[in-house]
Amino acid sequence: MDMQKILVVDDAEINREMLREFLEIDYTVETAADGEQAIGKLRAQHGEIAALLLDLHMPQADGFAVIAQMREQGWMDRIPVLIISSEDSVEVENQCFELGVADFIHRPFVDSIVKNRVKNNIEFFYCKNQLERKLERQSVVLRRQEQIIRIQAEQLSAAESFNRLMMEYRSAIMEVETRLKVLNAMFSEQYKRNPFESIKSRLKKPESIYKKLVRKELPVTVENIEEHIADVAGLRVICSFPDDIYRLAELLPKQDDIILLKKKDYIREPKSNGYRSLHLIVSVPVFLPDEKKYMKAEVQFRTIAMDFWASLEHKLKYKKDIENTEEIEEQLKACADSIEALDYQMQEIRDKIYETRAASPAAGDAASMY
Repeated sequence: MDMQKILVVDDAEINREMLREFLEIDYTVETAADGEQAIGKLRAQHGEIAALLLDLHMPQADGFAVIAQMREQGWMDRIPVLIISSEDSVEVENQCFELGVADFIHRPFVDSIVKNRVKNNIEFFYCKNQLERKLERQSVVLRRQEQIIRIQAEQLSAAESFNRLMMEYRSAIMEVETRLKVLNAMFSEQYKRNPFESIKSRLKKPESIYKKLVRKELPVTVENIEEHIADVAGLRVICSFPDDIYRLAELLPKQDDIILLKKKDYIREPKSNGYRSLHLIVSVPVFLPDEKKYMKAEVQFRTIAMDFWASLEHKLKYKKDIENTEEIEEQLKACADSIEALDYQMQEIRDKIYETRAASPAAGDAASMY
């Protein structure tokens, strides 16, 4: 097996020969007397060089010129650069590290230190480069898979049976929206206030549907979409107060033609990231030209503050270039806890206001719901 190649760059021959002596048992050692020679050898052999030992102060072209050329060519990502110097300035060392230098070997050279630092940096860069190549291969595979998914999702969305199904889910969204708006109007008339601020709806995209069935290891068919995916039709109901959430979540399934299939309370049992919401999976009747059909829909109830929080958390989850994600996640968790406390404090204030109104003869039964 061929030995790995080291390039030693120093204008002092005694230093070059000393380092050659230390390293030639384990490596093939090339030398250069100045920066220009080094750049020439790097151009010719950069694919073979496992590490570069580089002096900073040399004639023709100094070590910084070599580093600049390596950065320009992208060689520093693959070749560890170890500075060999008597330089003891902290500022210079910091400058070198900021430029991407891997390590420093200070003069006078010690055999064991030179060998270990060269060996450790070569092994580290080898592992790093192997990992980067593996990640790149995985990225290529993922990009191909995403492309295949997009193509197949497009084929799915072009199918007549799929489009009919999506129309039925859109009808289910309209049905649930109507039921909730009726409840809202009744509350407004009877109690002079609204239990929710707004309703947002969405229909799951073909690509997301396709991915979900693939994750479940199910064939992509209209039948499997209906049977195994409960959130194709989704509604988000934004409420002012937590008790409004529970009131609506209780009243909606009480309607005799709405069936509650599943309930998940992330308010009383929040997710680990702090997310709080109440989720219902319901089955609602859709009246088609030739039949009455029950369709599934997911209804999420959140407070206004938690909806804002969830929007911010969603951006963090799907952004790939955000730094300090752990710190941000901790801050978001703390914010979620504060939001819960604030929601209940505001609810208590509202209750006190209505209690005051109820004590007045003119208040009538405006506060009877409390």
